[in-house]
Amino acid sequence: MSSYFTDLAQQYIDGEWRPGTGSWDIIDFNPYDNEKLASITIATADEVDAAYRATERAQKQWAATNPYARRGVFEKALRLVEEREDEISEAIVAELGGTRLKAAFELHLAKEFLREAVHLALRPEGRIIPSPVDGKENRVYRVPVGVVGVISPFNFPFLLSLKSVAPALALGNGVVLKPHQNTPIVGGTLVAKILEDAGLPGGLLNVVVTDIAEIGDAFIEHPVPKVISFTGSDKVGRHVATVCAANFKRSILELGGNSALVVLDDADVDYAVDAAVFSRYVHQGQVCMAANRVLVDRSVADEFTEKFVAKVKTLKVGDPRDPSTVIGPVINSSQADAVSGVVEQALAEGASALVRGSVTDNLVEPSVLTGLPADSALLRQEVFGPVAFLVPFDGEEEAVRLVNDTPYGLSGAVHTGNIERGVNFAKQIDTGMFHVNDGTVHDEPIVPFGGEKHSGLGRLNGDTMLDSFTTQKWISVQHGRSGFPF
Repeated sequence: MSSYFTDLAQQYIDGEWRPGTGSWDIIDFNPYDNEKLASITIATADEVDAAYRATERAQKQWAATNPYARRGVFEKALRLVEEREDEISEAIVAELGGTRLKAAFELHLAKEFLREAVHLALRPEGRIIPSPVDGKENRVYRVPVGVVGVISPFNFPFLLSLKSVAPALALGNGVVLKPHQNTPIVGGTLVAKILEDAGLPGGLLNVVVTDIAEIGDAFIEHPVPKVISFTGSDKVGRHVATVCAANFKRSILELGGNSALVVLDDADVDYAVDAAVFSRYVHQGQVCMAANRVLVDRSVADEFTEKFVAKVKTLKVGDPRDPSTVIGPVINSSQADAVSGVVEQALAEGASALVRGSVTDNLVEPSVLTGLPADSALLRQEVFGPVAFLVPFDGEEEAVRLVNDTPYGLSGAVHTGNIERGVNFAKQIDTGMFHVNDGTVHDEPIVPFGGEKHSGLGRLNGDTMLDSFTTQKWISVQHGRSGFPF
């Protein structure tokens, strides 16, 4: 077992590694074999306050630091991730139940986002804007917001913590990070350790491992952070947004999805099958962009369904440490129960199981369901597990209506032999992202990432990080003399 689970099972506050002072411990389990990885005494609301106050003290000097010097921290962090890739991969496999393939995918993206953070440090630019007043010069400065609170999820915790933490720091802010309780090391203290070793000054990044049962809304209500970046469910995201609005904070919300992968009548069926199987079952379907629904034109539905089912049956389920495993465990028993409940509800509503996977502890085998009633709530909600709904349609107009018939709008994909037909289709879908002749699961460091409707507010990546983690300040200079009416 990685030494990370012994060395990093602490709070990281004001540049010090120390135990929490809460009255109970978060136990970090391996979801595959239930091995206890670590025990972390939780942080209290007082420690959340201490973390924010430390960040506030450190941030002013960091913001004044030459951005070229700030950039150097992320250059070194990237080298450290590259050097420690095997250890980090082992930690992802152990703490998340991620497969080797998934760990490699997450680490590849994490390195790409660190490379972007290197460039982001130099991105803020000011402007000089004309004034209607003679002698006046209007300067607009792009400045850090100050302190950012980051709440990261359990599914891609290393990537999705770094994705907000690194840009916020690169742009001159301080950060307090609260990782998910199921991934406190990979999503929290491991990130702090890498940045500490890369030379980030103490106090700038703090990590509090805690639970809302202990701290309530203290993390998001606290007066110090000006922005809260939250990745998670739309239910919790709604609460985060409400509390932030009441406290005059900006919220960046990356929430759930109910993406559809659409196969039109002129699609390359074999390729569409490959894209759909990956889009639904990568990381056990625990991906916000996963293709919950696979919509297939009735003219190719029989061929697609036969090939899709055949491919799903070949997916190896089991120990994520085995390089040949495609489907590892879901994150915990409540998630396994929830996925089982979805399948049982679908069957009770009249759906047919073309593949019905069994459940053993946290190992949930893939299921493929069809014939779900058109008014079923299951077609409109996020299913965070390896269950695919196949839905036939007649023509593009119906496909567009079905894709949009959900409160979510995160990602999606369409397969067609005509690129422009695909682009035209994509334009009609109410999502933040949509892909032609590809899968639904994509993230790139300089492309705006985010959703519409219940899938979130704001965007991350590239230049949108400037909008998320900086603010604009107008300073005017009167070189002459203004005239006043009295």
